[in-house]
Amino acid sequence: MIEQENHVLVIFPHPDDEAFGVSGTITSYIKQGTPLTYACLTLGEMGRNLGKPAFATRETLPEIRRSELQKAAKAMGIQDLRMLGLRDKTLEFEDDEKMTQIVRNLIQELQPSLVISFYPGYAVHPDHEATARAVVRALGEIEPSKRPKLHALAFANNTDENLGEPDVHNDIRAVQEEKLNAMRAHISQTARMLEMLDEGIKANDPEAMKWVTSERFYTYKWDKHPV
Repeated sequence: MIEQENHVLVIFPHPDDEAFGVSGTITSYIKQGTPLTYACLTLGEMGRNLGKPAFATRETLPEIRRSELQKAAKAMGIQDLRMLGLRDKTLEFEDDEKMTQIVRNLIQELQPSLVISFYPGYAVHPDHEATARAVVRALGEIEPSKRPKLHALAFANNTDENLGEPDVHNDIRAVQEEKLNAMRAHISQTARMLEMLDEGIKANDPEAMKWVTSERFYTYKWDKHPV
C-alpha cells in the first residue's frame, strides 16, 4: 500500500519522463483519491525520434507530443496537468531564479505533502538536472518541519555507489496496465522500447518485469546534499 498523502506534486521536464519511472505510482495515488498535479516543463519538441520514414518535423512534433502527454495523463487518471511551455533542451541555460520561482509558485499554490522529481547529480540529462536543482532549491527554502518530502528518481552510473539502495519501493502490480498504457501513449518516442518490453513481459524476463511490478525512489538526503 502506497503511503497516503495530502497532495502530490510531480515535476519533470519532458513528456514521457513520468511514464517510465512514475506512472504506476501516479496511478496508485489517484486511485486512492489523493489529489495529484503533474507539471511538465517542456513539450519535448527536441525529441530524437521523428520516425523512419518521418512522421513529424521539428515544427509538428510539439503538438504530437502535447497530444501524447494528454493521452498519458488520461491513462493515469491525472486531471491536473500543467504544461508550462519552456523549451526542450534549454533548461540548463534558464535563469536559476526563474526555474526556482516556477517550482516555488507550484508549492505555494498546491501545498503538497510529497514532491516527485529527479535527484540532482544523478539524473544524467541536462534538462533533468536543471529541473532537479530547481526543485531542491525551492524546497530548501522551506523550514524542515514544514517541508514536503522529496521522492527522487536517480539512474546515473554511480547512483548505487553513492546513494545505495532506493529508500522507497512502490508495488505497482495492481496498476500494471495503466502504466503500460501511459507508456504506449508516448508512442512517437517509445515504440522500440515498448516492443522489447512486451517481448520481455511475455517471456517473464526479470528485467522486463521490474518495469511493471515496482517503482523505486530515493528520499532526498538534506543532511548529505544541502542546497
